[in-house]
Amino acid sequence: MKNNRICELFGIEKPIVQGGMVWCSGWRLAAAVSNAGGLGLLGAGSMHPETLVEHIRKMKQATDKPWGINVPLMYPEIDRLMDIIIEEGVKIVFTSAGSPKKYTARLHEAGIKVAHVVSSSLFAKKCEDAGVDAVVAEGFEAGGHNGREETTTMTLIPQVRKATALPLIAAGGIGSGEAILAAMALGAEGVQIGTLFALAAESSASDEFKRLCTSLKEGDTMLCLKKISPTRLVKNTLYNKVAEAEAAGASVDELREILGKAASKRGIFEGDVENGEIEIGQIASAVKSIDTVDEIFARLEREFSERVKELRC
Repeated sequence: MKNNRICELFGIEKPIVQGGMVWCSGWRLAAAVSNAGGLGLLGAGSMHPETLVEHIRKMKQATDKPWGINVPLMYPEIDRLMDIIIEEGVKIVFTSAGSPKKYTARLHEAGIKVAHVVSSSLFAKKCEDAGVDAVVAEGFEAGGHNGREETTTMTLIPQVRKATALPLIAAGGIGSGEAILAAMALGAEGVQIGTLFALAAESSASDEFKRLCTSLKEGDTMLCLKKISPTRLVKNTLYNKVAEAEAAGASVDELREILGKAASKRGIFEGDVENGEIEIGQIASAVKSIDTVDEIFARLEREFSERVKELRC
């Protein structure tokens, strides 16, 4: 994995970005990824403003390498969050779930580099028009909130590459060195990895969540909740209730009532693996152990190098 535009843009050694996942991406995980040479991201989507400040300050103590924050633009106190990010001197922000036009200029004025997550080539072009510094093209294999188009990563990456000249990061279903190589062959210059890091030893997710996700088989996750926000979930008791309600034509309000309050917190952080939202990517079925970030990086680099050598023969 050689130095390229993604490495140069963010000042990192390896073109690997850790997803800013709710209830998983605290300062321990983000710092470990940055210290390993990638780009660690704090997941602001599940943090109250005061909690984010705490994690930002712990990041500053834990690493002197580049790091950033993932900010879902649907965050209820988004203006306050942006104020904190600027006041605390954060240098990199990944935005998602909204229009990049609203905050990119303000973040640039504060000297912050901005990447935005998209699920289509149309939105990638809008990112270029909005002036972002890089785009993350995420296929629907990814865990958590997803695109309505259900475009796979292998289909999405080359189309986004044709649509924009921006530095391009691939995301969704990337869980091996071979997958990184494939994404780069299609035009990506870096990758964003969620599931592997969500299940890492340093992730702040509960042990129950990690144990369940490392036992999954192919087909154990599904995309649902399209009336609210398309979300990939593990099939559990809560998922079955949602699927049954959706099949019966449930309204948005009825689906929200089934989910209840703080469904993702219950599932991911508190470990209620039957009645909480278990958000994880399809690639979880290939993850069978809970490894440290350093072990994950070593394996990804080894697999990448070995496959490059094989293809050269």
